[in-house]
Amino acid sequence: MISIHSGVIKRSIETIDKAVNKALNSTLNPVTSFIKRPIKQGIEKINQSISRGASLEEIISGVECPVDDEGNRIIIRVRHLSKIFGKSPEKALPLLEKGMAKDEILKTAGNTVGVYDVSFDVKEGEIFVLMGLSGSGKSTLERCLNRLIEPTSGEILIEGLDILNLDPDELRTVRRKKFSMVFQEFGLLPHRDVKSNVAYGLEIQGVPEKERLQRAKEAIQIVGLSGYEDMMPDNLSGGMKQRVGLARALATDPDILLMDEAFSALDPLIRKDMQDELLKIQNALSKTIVFVSHDLDEALKLGDRIALMKDGKIIQIGTAEEILQSPADEYVSRFVEDVDRTKILTAGIFMRRPREVIHITQGPRTALRVMEEADMTSIFVVDRQRRLMGMVEADDAVRAVKTEKPLQSIINTEIPTVGVDTPMSQVIQTMVTTNYPIPVVDDNKVLLGVVSPSAAAKAIDMGSDVNGL
Repeated sequence: MISIHSGVIKRSIETIDKAVNKALNSTLNPVTSFIKRPIKQGIEKINQSISRGASLEEIISGVECPVDDEGNRIIIRVRHLSKIFGKSPEKALPLLEKGMAKDEILKTAGNTVGVYDVSFDVKEGEIFVLMGLSGSGKSTLERCLNRLIEPTSGEILIEGLDILNLDPDELRTVRRKKFSMVFQEFGLLPHRDVKSNVAYGLEIQGVPEKERLQRAKEAIQIVGLSGYEDMMPDNLSGGMKQRVGLARALATDPDILLMDEAFSALDPLIRKDMQDELLKIQNALSKTIVFVSHDLDEALKLGDRIALMKDGKIIQIGTAEEILQSPADEYVSRFVEDVDRTKILTAGIFMRRPREVIHITQGPRTALRVMEEADMTSIFVVDRQRRLMGMVEADDAVRAVKTEKPLQSIINTEIPTVGVDTPMSQVIQTMVTTNYPIPVVDDNKVLLGVVSPSAAAKAIDMGSDVNGL
């Protein structure tokens, strides 16, 4: 009897359990579907909105990039740009126009002047440095360029495109395709390894995994971190983390790099290495770079041109030698008067990118043609990593063409080189024994630039009272 009753009880429990599960499922399934449906629909809507958004080609259709008098493309053009923080910023602009100072505006209107009436151009392939003391407006100005901070008034043209008139979707597309940023803080994702951090921007753009990892690998190689692809950020030094940040910016192949105090948090020696690395990368890629710094030595080393700022205004724009030699006013004079010119007047300041170079795999006919077109009598030869192999002179190229000798047979490998930190006094002494520009290389013999005789003449003029020049 007990066994019979036990079986009945067991079957009853199973029946009840099935009934309860059936009731729960019938109740929960609609709830689950109700929850899942809007999430799925939301994702689909996001994907649809992304796919429906205008492409970059459509956004820039019909837009012409301005050029300067020398035919250089103007990648960034800023005109009368102002940014006033606080309520009713438009009320502060008339006060500024009347000449009221920044601190007076704060007391009178309660507004903070970030940037006021700023105008400048940045040419294609140029490193343009925004320099000034804390509170001068340099970081605010840079963030206005891609509308991370919305300007109060003015005009910003990116390759001729007025980005202040873009709607949010168009602005997002332009940011993703045209800009990359490198900040003082590394901003690495701690749970991702190096390659995944570098590929993150491409992932946001929807680039397929295989392609983005390949492009990440190439960017990692550019910044000198090959072999560290699988490392986690916690296992990297500060300099290596900043290289990862730079690689992440380069991986999306932007036209414009915005760098805000990118090396300020690094130790002096690592900072110098990163400056040299940036110059090497720029020499190879020719990006348009806006670099924010409070360090005059850094600005003079990196900048093709420098904009010195104070109280939200640009006081002077010029090359390093122009600012040192001809300061615009007393403020600029005081700013540069304590500069150690024995450190500043170096090859890195006066070097410029070589007009033309040829690859070691090319022949003497190519070398001769390039020299003829550029009106040069000699040309430097580099390998695929842009390491300097030597120099070829036009007369030797002519003879090689006639005798069908390879380019390697006429390369002069015994040419003097200098580093970016070599004092100009030493560069000039080297130049006395040559009749060609002096190549500037890094520790790996990568060609960073050249110092021409005209640049040496400027150095003599600027440093006649120092360095024994």
